[in-house]
Amino acid sequence: MMKINKKYSEILFGVLVSLIMSFAISFILTLINIGFVSNFFEIWFRGFILGFIVAFPTSIAIIPVVRKIVDKLTSD
Repeated sequence: MMKINKKYSEILFGVLVSLIMSFAISFILTLINIGFVSNFFEIWFRGFILGFIVAFPTSIAIIPVVRKIVDKLTSD
């Protein structure tokens, strides 16, 4: 298995979290809003891509802030 250098872990984490969250949220919201129509997957995929475009840079900006907050709120 190919390993990625640790220095890219924050970016990889952001990519994976934003992909998974965008996938799940866009799927559920599309299903709730329009139901399972004939072109459901086309509509959902467009929403997924747009969601990821917003989610990825947001996650990259927010992850370090959230880590600091969690570190202050937790102890060993």
